[in-house]
Amino acid sequence: MYRITARQILVIALGSALFASVGVLGFQQLSQRFNPFASALNVNAPPPISDPSTASDEQNNIEVYKAIAPGVVYIQSTTMVTDFFGMYSEPREGAGSGSVIDDQGNILTNYHVIANAEKLTVSFGGGRTYAARVVGRDPDTDLAVIRLIEKPAEAVTIVPMGDSDKLAVGQKVLAIGNPFGLDRTLTTGVISGLQRPIRAQNGRQIEGAIQTDASINPGNSGGPLLDSHGRMIGINSQIESPSGASAGVGFAIPVNIAKRIVPELVRSGSVQRPKLGIIPRDVDTLTSQVELPVSYGVLIWNTQPGGPAANAGLRGMVRTDDGSIELGDIIVGVDGEKINNNDELYKVLNMHQIGESVNVEVYRGSRRMTVPVRLTDIPAQRRNVRE
Repeated sequence: MYRITARQILVIALGSALFASVGVLGFQQLSQRFNPFASALNVNAPPPISDPSTASDEQNNIEVYKAIAPGVVYIQSTTMVTDFFGMYSEPREGAGSGSVIDDQGNILTNYHVIANAEKLTVSFGGGRTYAARVVGRDPDTDLAVIRLIEKPAEAVTIVPMGDSDKLAVGQKVLAIGNPFGLDRTLTTGVISGLQRPIRAQNGRQIEGAIQTDASINPGNSGGPLLDSHGRMIGINSQIESPSGASAGVGFAIPVNIAKRIVPELVRSGSVQRPKLGIIPRDVDTLTSQVELPVSYGVLIWNTQPGGPAANAGLRGMVRTDDGSIELGDIIVGVDGEKINNNDELYKVLNMHQIGESVNVEVYRGSRRMTVPVRLTDIPAQRRNVRE
C-alpha cells in the first residue's frame, strides 16, 4: 500500500481548495411546493418580429427588445450572514436576471443568482416587486427555476426558447438583463465561439458554453441571450475579466441544457444524476506531492457511507494505527473507457442512469482491479460529495 504523512495530506487539502475558481456574476433554499395561484398567469405571446434577413439591424434590435424585454425580470435575493462566532446575522443582497418561461409563473435563472437566498423578490420594471420562491436548482449546470408567489395584475410575456444546437460563430445575438441594477438593458454582439468549457461555482465543468462579445456585466446573470428572431438560445452566466466588468468575453449556458433539465427541476426540485458517492482528487494534481502508482486517474479521497462506491467496496483514504495515511483507490477506467480526471469521470457517469451497473477499474496500491458498482441515488441531505 502507498502511504503519505499527515503533513502531505494538509498540503494536498490546501491545494485542492483553490480548485475551479470561476468568475461568476452575481450572487437556495429548495422549495418543492406547487404553484399557489388559483389560476395560471395572464400571459402575452411575444409580438411578431420582422424577418431579420429583410429588416435593418436597428429595426431588428428594436423589435426584439420590445417583444422580449417584458418577459425579462430583475431578481433580488437576501441572505442572512452570521459573523465568525455565529453571534448575529446581517442581510447580504444579491441581484441578477431571469426569464419567464411559462404561464405558471416559473422563471429561469442562474443557480448562483439565488444560491442560499432566504428571500427573493422579482420586478418587471418600475418600483413594484413580487415575492418569489425557489422550486428547483441544479448547481452542476448553474441553472435554477424560481416561481412567483404573488400574481401580477398585468399580463406577462413568456420568453420563447430556441435551439442552441443550430448556432454558428458570427451569428448575431442580443442580451437583455439588469447590469448593475439598470433595468432591462439591451446589448448586442455576435457569437464569438462555441463548445467552450466553463465551470460552475461547485467546480463542475459545463460543456458547450456559448462565447459572446455582447456586453455582459454583474446583474446580467440569468438573463437571456437571444437570436435575431427573439428566441432564447442561452442563459448568460459568466464573464472572463480581470476587472470583474465586461471585457468582451462572456459565456452563456446553452438553452438546450435548460430545456432538458427544467421539467425535472419543476417536478422534483433537483436533477438526479448517477454518482459514485465519493470525494475525488485528480491524480495529476497530486503526483508532485506524493508517490502514486499511476500518473492519471481520480483518487478516492473519501467515500460516502451507504453510497454506491462504499457499497461496492471501493476505498477512500484511511489513517492507520501508526498514524500514517493509507491512500484510497485510484479510478482509472469505467467500462473500459480510460478516466484521466474528474471531468471525464463525471462525463462518463452522466451517460448512465440511476440503477445501472458499471465496471470501475482502480489501482489499489500497485494492484489493478475491476469493481462492479451499482449506481444508486444519493439522498439529498447527504449530497456534499462531488461524484
